[in-house]
Order: sequence, then structure tokens, then C-alpha cells
Amino acid sequence: MARKHRIFRSGLPLHVTQRGNNRGNIFLSDADRIRYLDCLVEAAERHDCAIHCYALMRNHFHLLITPQDPPSLAKCMQSLNGKYVKYFNRVHERTGALYEGRFGAKVVDTDAYLKVCYQYIELNPVKDGYCHSPEHYRWSSHRFHACGELDRVVTPHRAYLNLAKSPEARQKRYRGWFPPHLIRSLKSKIKSGV
Repeated sequence: MARKHRIFRSGLPLHVTQRGNNRGNIFLSDADRIRYLDCLVEAAERHDCAIHCYALMRNHFHLLITPQDPPSLAKCMQSLNGKYVKYFNRVHERTGALYEGRFGAKVVDTDAYLKVCYQYIELNPVKDGYCHSPEHYRWSSHRFHACGELDRVVTPHRAYLNLAKSPEARQKRYRGWFPPHLIRSLKSKIKSGV
């Protein structure tokens, strides 16, 4: 059966996810993550996509990405995944599929949903127990948004830029999207297995 064509509107961000085949790891080292980000930056630039937010987990990744025209996303992901899978298979002496099917993408069509996506993506390392607070995780965009750390991957979304005029004020407002009670609630849900 033929795959359904996915239809996206130009200029709208998408929450993109992809998991390892059989939930296997797609990143085994920091070198893998660095190479993935290199491939991501190159593919995004070549295919006119802006990456606003990301988190690289062990067996999956999350991206908040705006393609400038509908075919851009598919071309970007095809280029990214093709290069990264070749690298991963060569370095880790393996063959075959790395990912479980094609990537998932959900249109982010409201500012409220956009905020939730930022929170969900950048709190994913906390939810999965990699760290106690999102600023302690190296492989996400949180330290760019909340602390002003340089990140070659991120193109700030207009909603982020509109938080405040100065970078310091913007970062402070952004940190307000991640209140301690939200992080504590997330941790308690993890402990209780919810």
C-alpha cells in the first residue's frame, strides 16, 4: 500500500520525531551526537529549514522545525537521515535500518501549542531521567533559549524573539516557561510510574 502524502503549510513549524528501530539506540556516543548535529545543520541549510528547538535522546530525537516550502522538510530529513545512517553504520560496524519507519511530524499551528512543544522537547531529558533540570543536558536547545549559550543549530522562532527586546530579558522570560513546580511534577510522575 502506498504511503499517504503529508501536506504541510509553508512557514508553519512542525514537531518532528523519529525513533530507533525496535527502540534501539541511535546515539551511542557524544561523537555520534556531534555528527548528527553536523548533518542536521547541513541538511537544514541546504533545504531551507529552520531548526528552533531540539533534543537528542538515546533512542530518538525531537525537532521543532519550520520548512520554507512543503517539500523542504522531506528533502531535509532524507538528506539528514541518509548521511547520519551511513556514518552510524560505518562507525559502529553494522548494517540495515537504524530508524523505525519514517519520521513523524505534527503541525504546530498556535502559539499556545508552540510553547507546549518547547516545554515538551526540552523537558524530555528530565522526563527520561538523564538530568534533574533541562539546563544540565548538553544535547538540547535549552541552554541556548534559557541561558544564552551559543548553538549553531538554532534559528530563533519569532515567538521566542518576541518574548523581550534584550537577550537577557528574553532568556529570563523563557526560563519562566520551565517553573520548578513543572519540573518537580514531571519528576514525581516518573517516580510513580505515571
